[in-house]
Amino acid sequence: MLKCLVDLQLHNNNLTGTIPTSIGNLVNLTTLHLHHNYLSESIPEEVGMLRCLIDLKLHVNNLTGNIPPELGLLANLVTLNLAANRLSGSIPQELGDCMRLLNLSLSNNRLGENIPLELGQLNGLESLDLAGNLLSGKIPEQFGALQRLEMLNLSHNELSGSIPSSFDDLISLTSVDACQLDGVPRKKEKKLPILIVLPIFGFLVLSLIVLEFFLLSYCKKLKSTTNEQVNNANLFSIWSYDGKMVYENIIEATENFSDKYCVGEGGCGTVYRAALPNGQVLAVKKLHASSDGDSVNQKAFTSEISTLTEIRHHNIIKLYGFCSHPKHSFLVYEFLHGGSLRKVLASNEEAVEFDWNKRLNVVKGLADALSYMHHDCSPPIIHRDISSKNVLFDSEYMAHISDFGTSRFMKPDSSNWTSFAGTFGYTAPELAYTMEVNEKCDVYSFGVLTLEVIMGEHPGDIISSLSSSSLSSSSLSIGNRILLKDVLHQRLPPPTNGVAEQVVVAAKVAFECLNSRPLCRPTMQQVARKLSNPRPSLQNQLHLITLGEPVDTNCSLLEFP
Repeated sequence: MLKCLVDLQLHNNNLTGTIPTSIGNLVNLTTLHLHHNYLSESIPEEVGMLRCLIDLKLHVNNLTGNIPPELGLLANLVTLNLAANRLSGSIPQELGDCMRLLNLSLSNNRLGENIPLELGQLNGLESLDLAGNLLSGKIPEQFGALQRLEMLNLSHNELSGSIPSSFDDLISLTSVDACQLDGVPRKKEKKLPILIVLPIFGFLVLSLIVLEFFLLSYCKKLKSTTNEQVNNANLFSIWSYDGKMVYENIIEATENFSDKYCVGEGGCGTVYRAALPNGQVLAVKKLHASSDGDSVNQKAFTSEISTLTEIRHHNIIKLYGFCSHPKHSFLVYEFLHGGSLRKVLASNEEAVEFDWNKRLNVVKGLADALSYMHHDCSPPIIHRDISSKNVLFDSEYMAHISDFGTSRFMKPDSSNWTSFAGTFGYTAPELAYTMEVNEKCDVYSFGVLTLEVIMGEHPGDIISSLSSSSLSSSSLSIGNRILLKDVLHQRLPPPTNGVAEQVVVAAKVAFECLNSRPLCRPTMQQVARKLSNPRPSLQNQLHLITLGEPVDTNCSLLEFP
């Protein structure tokens, strides 16, 4: 029976003993959480048999021995946390084969030898923590290829040399801790006479003391000023040493928000492109003017700030700062050069470049981001306006969810009633008669968006067919049966082989998300897993989708024949 188990979470207990080798029999397991226990001895190599595993957390235990190289077989692994154990030996180079890893933490163990160069192959890695070990040698030059890396901690090891010059290209890096490096080796210098050295040394010490005094005074004053600004919520706050200067630069870069710098407009504000003097390009969303201080726009403004300061995900747009002022209220984001999903699909040229592989990656990325918001944030976050205009691309067609002005933090153990929000054509049907918000509203919108990506246009007719069929108990006519190949985006050649199978899976998942009954829709966590692990049993052909079949008691809706 346990072979069907997909989620095993036994963390924060007082478990003792060892991890049994029979764990390898749970071949469908996607989540294994055994952290914060008292488990001892080694990690069994049989864990490498769990090929569906996405999330593996064994940190804060008493595990010993080597890290099994068999963990490199876990091709779907996204998170691996083995921190705060007593693991020894070297970091297995096989971990470089876990190409989907986003978070890797091996800190506070007894791992030694060099950092394997193969970790530089983990292109999607966002967080790497190897602190508190016995690692030696130099930081691999290959780490400069980790373009999505945001946090790197190599402190408290026995590393030598300096930070590689290749790190200059890591534009996403926001936190680096590599203290206790030996430094760059220096050539042997001639000894200076002691009468010269001592005065120079004394002068340097005195200078450092004076400099430290002024720096501490300045930082204390700056901290006090910054806290006052944030508490009053009336001045610009940004990740910079001088918020006032950045504010002035934005006003100058947009020529006081001239229309010629406008790149988009929404219900709450207008978005401008601002190129700062240092070469950084920002997206600035300026709120529409309002005579009511407690307006809907102001609520959207504060909602977006509170939401985006709580979350970090590579498929969610980054908030750099904000300004709340009677004259100008605006939000500052990273600028994404690819434009919106709606814009790409509407362009003949861009739609062709937006091939099936890119489209599948977009759907998977959005599913991961929504799964993170719904299941990994506390409290969960509901976006409420998932639509093609709120999905933005970078230059590599990587999708980012934007516009969190209508988002809501879900209150546990209570009803979450609110006014209507969203974009017509994407909102869940139950919002027509109830204003209770939950994560299944986002699930429905994701289903619409996925079909839009596959079809190249909004699936309005198909959604109407689904709605009308769900209201009728009569048998289906031939007119209610369509081939998937007939709704694929005609500007692209039909997908083939494995790509075709993944498109079929994405379409099937989309229809599951569009169930008229919210409780029968999958969770975004389930959606993300299905899209990351498409079943290979599907034939390499475009299957028949039957629309409007009556939903059975098991909610097995819209199955492929």
